[in-house]
Parts: sequence; C-alpha cells; structure tokens
Amino acid sequence: MAIVLVPAHRLDRWVGNFGGRHGATSLTVRDGALLGDADDGSHFRAVLPFAAAYDGIGEVGAFVAAVRTPGEWGVLLVRKGGFAVARLAGPDLVEHKIGQRHVQGRTKAGGQSQQRFARRRDNQARQAYEAAADHAARILRPGPLVTGGDHAAVTEVLADARLAGQSVVAPWLPVPDPRRAVLDQAIADAQAVAVDVTNA
Repeated sequence: MAIVLVPAHRLDRWVGNFGGRHGATSLTVRDGALLGDADDGSHFRAVLPFAAAYDGIGEVGAFVAAVRTPGEWGVLLVRKGGFAVARLAGPDLVEHKIGQRHVQGRTKAGGQSQQRFARRRDNQARQAYEAAADHAARILRPGPLVTGGDHAAVTEVLADARLAGQSVVAPWLPVPDPRRAVLDQAIADAQAVAVDVTNA
C-alpha cells in the first residue's frame, strides 16, 4: 500500500495507466472518495485535497471537476534545520517566509560533554521552533493548513497558542529541510489528489 499525490489534471491518465497495468478497472464512490477496483485485485482510493468529501458519480472527469482550492489556506513545513510558512489565496502565493537555523548535530563525546552538547542542541531547536511559530502567527490566517517535515517539530510549533485557529488537513508532506523549491513543491502537492494504492 502506498499513497501517491497526483495533480488533478493528470488523474485521468493515471487511472488509465493503472488499468493498463492491472486490467479493467471499475470506479465507484464510497465514504467521500473515488474507488477503483481492477481485475487483478489491485485497487485504489482517491480523495480530494483539503479534506473535501466527494459525493459525485464514479467517473474521473466528474471527480477532477470537484477539486477545489480554498480561498485562503496555508502551508507549514518544519524541520530542525529550518522552516517554511506560506499563505495562499486559491493557487496564488500571497506571503511566505523561509528560515534556516543551525542546530548542532550529535556528538560522539561522552559524559558531561555529551550532556552539554545535547542541551545546546535542544536550545537551538527550541529557538528555531519559536522563530517558525512567530512567522506562522504573522503570516497564516484561519483555514486549511497542510503541514510537513518532522512530526515532532510541527507539533511543537503548532502548540503555540497563537496558532490555535489552524485546521490541519491531509496530506502530511515528508519534506527535506525547507528551501524555496521544497516549498513550491509542497504547495503543488497540497493541491493534488491523494491516491492510496494497493497492488495485488
């Protein structure tokens, strides 16, 4: 089982390729998702972005037509080495901030040196998360928020009381240290259809 993110305009070709690999595929709708069942027992479950439920017919074109980007939404990516936060209006980037922070790596030294390095590393990480929370509180507005990076780091940032109005939605984005190219890809991935595939 694997989840792939498919841009909406490529979903028809993706479903066609799935049928080519696995045999004739029947499409149905259940629990707000488009389901595909192939002759060889493989199947997929496609869900709309931003936690939207699909209640249309079992047809790719109708499903793609139901893909909507919210009027206002955000992206928050956090890792120990940095963060990226963005506010968007529909598909358009309105404001963003990308920050890199140095967080010292682990040391092989033992005893008090190791404890000192661990404390320093924890302090550096905390400062990085506080900076991410400051920018997120300034840039983001209430609405759907797609997150990614390191789970613990994102949880730490979202614990800030100023971010209590954020509504985190799937998919989770497992990104490397945020840079502009990483943020751009995350924005595209957030708007894609998430397809959960099980091959027979």
